[in-house]
Amino acid sequence: MARQFHSNSVAERAARDIDRKRDQERRQMLQALQRQADDLAAALVQRLLDRHIIETTSDRALKDTFTELFHKLPEMEEFDMQFKTAPLRGLVNDPNVISLYLTQYIIEDLIDHPKVQDVFGDDSEIYHAVDSVLERIRPRG
Repeated sequence: MARQFHSNSVAERAARDIDRKRDQERRQMLQALQRQADDLAAALVQRLLDRHIIETTSDRALKDTFTELFHKLPEMEEFDMQFKTAPLRGLVNDPNVISLYLTQYIIEDLIDHPKVQDVFGDDSEIYHAVDSVLERIRPRG
């Protein structure tokens, strides 16, 4: 008996494979983010300062804030991360979900940090600055 071809099941399988690959990539990035938290936080703060996105009275306080956040992100619920990144989903093709999260964090939360004087730039500029630092922990392939 010949096997019937169901395009719906092929599409579902492809979608599951893509979701599984994205989940695996996300887990790998979160683990790398936690392992390299200090270095990545320092690099991120420097990049944000160099690109004149953040004006602060204490780059050390911002580095500490990001380091702490990088240690907390792996324990964050998937729903909370999706909720935070939802406004930026269409910002770029194939976005780095952690870069999206940090972009939204900078826009919504970091602006209220006592050592942050101002945040400049649009969503895209902030995302690209963040992603230029985090691209080193994104698996390729």
